Amino acid sequence: MTSVRGQRQAPSPGAVDFHFDVMCPYAYQTSLWMREVRDLIGVEVRWRFFSLEEVNRAEGKKHPWERSWSYGWSMMRIGAYLRRTDMELLDRWYLAAGTALHVEGRKPHRPEVAAALLVELGLDPAIVQAAIEDPTTHNEVRADHERVTTLGAFGVPTLFFDDGQALFGPVLIDPPTGDEAIALWESVVAWLAFPHLYELKRPKQAKDLAAIATTFRPYLEARDWETVQKEAL
Repeated sequence: MTSVRGQRQAPSPGAVDFHFDVMCPYAYQTSLWMREVRDLIGVEVRWRFFSLEEVNRAEGKKHPWERSWSYGWSMMRIGAYLRRTDMELLDRWYLAAGTALHVEGRKPHRPEVAAALLVELGLDPAIVQAAIEDPTTHNEVRADHERVTTLGAFGVPTLFFDDGQALFGPVLIDPPTGDEAIALWESVVAWLAFPHLYELKRPKQAKDLAAIATTFRPYLEARDWETVQKEAL
């Protein structure tokens, strides 16, 4: 459709698939904004998975689905198990695990902490073991992951829309709220009217890197892995 000024204008989507990895600090920040948009204007958010461990896997190393426990992958397997019952349970799990890692500096990627988080949510801690003993949770995480990597997705957050378009981002550290959250949503979905618009990026200055380091300090202190920065293709 076009606006009254003759410019291309995409209709605002009523739903979006939000692909995330619990380990990603940027995806966590963006998920807070996405929840705000959902609560304000009623956009349906369907939480989907993406594995940074897989896209950053070194040649010769095991795939995450070949390991008995694999940090982000295993956290998402717990999420997949919960999603079978209700998407809202996955929503609560991602928020709890993400807050634990990225705000509180806890280690939800360790089984005992994952179990403790389930207790805090009023859920059965045995869900951790049940999810890990069920090989089909591998299949669900892998299906979500491969759905967007076949489109060329390389990281998270990735937004996948019902018309088949996918966008990486928005990448931010101070998720807006209220009218500003809605304004950002409208700016993001405006890209859908321009399918050959591939990239718009703000260079990070020293002050930006300092702000990012401050925001991500709990995550940096809690992680048990080396972060890999995946560049856009």
